[in-house]
Amino acid sequence: MHFAFSDDQLEMRDLTRAALGRVCGPDVVRAAWEARPAGLWASLAELGLTGASASEDAGGLGLGAVDWVLLLEEAGRAAVPAPLIEAVAAVPFLEAAGHSDLAERVALGEATVALSLGGLALDADIADAVLRVEGGVVQLVSSPTLTAQPAVDGARRLFSVAGAGEPLAGDAAALLQRATLATSAQLVGLGRQVLDQAVAYAGQREQFRKPIGSFQAVQHHLVDAALRLQFAAPVVHRAAWSIDEGDPDAGVHVSMAWLYAAEAARLACRKSLQVHGAIGYTFELDLHLWMKRIWSLAVWGEGADHRERVAAAVLGD
Repeated sequence: MHFAFSDDQLEMRDLTRAALGRVCGPDVVRAAWEARPAGLWASLAELGLTGASASEDAGGLGLGAVDWVLLLEEAGRAAVPAPLIEAVAAVPFLEAAGHSDLAERVALGEATVALSLGGLALDADIADAVLRVEGGVVQLVSSPTLTAQPAVDGARRLFSVAGAGEPLAGDAAALLQRATLATSAQLVGLGRQVLDQAVAYAGQREQFRKPIGSFQAVQHHLVDAALRLQFAAPVVHRAAWSIDEGDPDAGVHVSMAWLYAAEAARLACRKSLQVHGAIGYTFELDLHLWMKRIWSLAVWGEGADHRERVAAAVLGD
């Protein structure tokens, strides 16, 4: 049994990381707090990210979850301020539901789709379609009533969604699994970037004429976060494999992925703040851009339900 990514998958990950470094640097993420970055969605489409999960017939890459999970990790590492999670989750559903035209437009970067989960949707004000997931059913809300809601992360524009919806035929559970997996992958990438920032700072900041990274107490903080992220990533990758293989326990594995990734990313935030000290709380430092994205995504996806699902699987009904 082979439990590693292929060379092609790793190369695609590395190329994506380099490309995102060019089109979505910290300056772009910071600017997204004031206004949506012009041209970013088109750039993501050129990289194939908006159509990662779309079939080739719909203008996408036709990737499975095991392929695109690494790309979503890199999107998290770059804190990409765009509805990539929504695109990856919704496009296959739209294709299966007979909305292939909309799916193709999203895959090609010509449209966006918003997902209303728990009543809130990202970038619903500019989305070409709003899908509301409620009671195991996906509805297309044709004329939504939107109300802007406050967000911890200023780059995330959230709206409550009201209005009548048209039920769509399709697998709502699979859509939610893809969305949760994509969120988990981004949390892993975000956590790694937060940790990398802490490691870099520990190597530069001096105390007693020595870098604070040379002190064992600081090293312990960094290693704690690194280990938690190192354990979380394979759980996320296992969930991707389960989705691709149609594993009947895929839902449980996805819930495990979200729980591990959210906990690891939160821990990376706490440890990075401890290492940075008071400067870690300042708006001028880029660290807060990543931490606030983590805090936003780590409450997405009904964590209590994930815990109950995992507990039932482990302990039995």
